[in-house]
Amino acid sequence: MLFRDRVHAGQVLAEKLKKYANQPDLVVLALPRGGVPVAFEVAKALNAPLGVFLVRKLGLPWHPELAMGAIASGGVRILNHDIISAYHVPPMLIEKVASEERTELERREKEYSEASQIKEGPWKKVILIDDGLATGATMLAAVLALRKMKCEHLVIAVPVSSYDTFDWFKSHVDEIVCAETPRFLGSVGSWYQNFEQTSDDEVKCLLQLSRDSFNSIAPLQPHA
Repeated sequence: MLFRDRVHAGQVLAEKLKKYANQPDLVVLALPRGGVPVAFEVAKALNAPLGVFLVRKLGLPWHPELAMGAIASGGVRILNHDIISAYHVPPMLIEKVASEERTELERREKEYSEASQIKEGPWKKVILIDDGLATGATMLAAVLALRKMKCEHLVIAVPVSSYDTFDWFKSHVDEIVCAETPRFLGSVGSWYQNFEQTSDDEVKCLLQLSRDSFNSIAPLQPHA
């Protein structure tokens, strides 16, 4: 399947998640920025509140798309020691990249917080969404952070994932849902006709629209 854009991908994904519709203890969390348009369509179809969960990839300075690790809300950091060893990345450089990405993570937390209707977790049941999975480094950081926050039921949902990454995550979450799991993924963007970068303004707009759609629902409280 070739998705027209993230909106179309979200609509396809929502069909595969229909069993979660209208569950009062469910929240949909997106990995910004690209996961937000996908998650917006899922949250709308499931009648669930939408929020964001912040993760930043730690890319190699000379190859930013190649992840040597990731950081997430809650102080979680994971490192890909195979990549670090293969490219002889010194600890000082890892710390420099991590510091820069932590600054960006904190900026986005402040930027998006007012638009989101969801209070900070822990949450009982979460569907965690991105626009695709390649290596899965950023998603893993989010999963570890949510487990640390005592999430009871955690579902990963993405439009497309490499088969190996999809298979690996089966044993790390309660469920993983995916529309396409090719043996040879290439890049996530190659599965979209339109894969333009999502802006901060678009993220805030979608969060606001979702919040307005559920303005009759009381803000969620952290699950005891």
